[in-house]
Amino acid sequence: MVDLRAFCVIDSLQPQFASFQATVAQGFLPRVGQASLFVEIAPGIEINRVTDIALKSTNVTPGMQIVERNFGMLEVHSDSQADVRQAGTAILEALGLKEEQRLKPRIISDQIVRHLDDHQCMLINRMRHGNLILSGQTLFVLECEPAAYAALAANEAEKAADINILEVRAYGSFGRVYIGGEEKDVNVARPAAVKALEALKGRKAGS
Repeated sequence: MVDLRAFCVIDSLQPQFASFQATVAQGFLPRVGQASLFVEIAPGIEINRVTDIALKSTNVTPGMQIVERNFGMLEVHSDSQADVRQAGTAILEALGLKEEQRLKPRIISDQIVRHLDDHQCMLINRMRHGNLILSGQTLFVLECEPAAYAALAANEAEKAADINILEVRAYGSFGRVYIGGEEKDVNVARPAAVKALEALKGRKAGS
């Protein structure tokens, strides 16, 4: 029995997020403006079968396949949003599941740290795969469950404001998004990311 933890389509990959994916993806790299599908399931080993279903169903390209003991995550993308949605439909049909059976995103933490000190900027910049955060800028950190929804939060934050994507972890037990920029821009990006997650329908954890 496969548990559908996360399932979401990103309609158009934003420039920073698409470029960020290219720094961490071990598969084929996405391009700006492409549509993308993120699927997270349990147990993790079943993601191999999910990838096979997606690639044989339509013309999509895999960017990430993460196989962990507990959870597995797949990202596929295409110039055609219809192809991405068809891949998602094929996955759900093969697993005997419906989209509404996914887990509804749960925001674990949502915090802003203003006017960062030089030393904290250095710590953050050493672990990031994206842009830099500079002294005096504002940091926004969002942690969510399931992890794959962090991708949607980051992409929607970039749509809403002129911010810098520092780090996005979209697999594992919890997802994390690190965003930096001027306070006025972060204040716009934060509610956009939160709203995107709160708008997704699904079942509550444990149900």
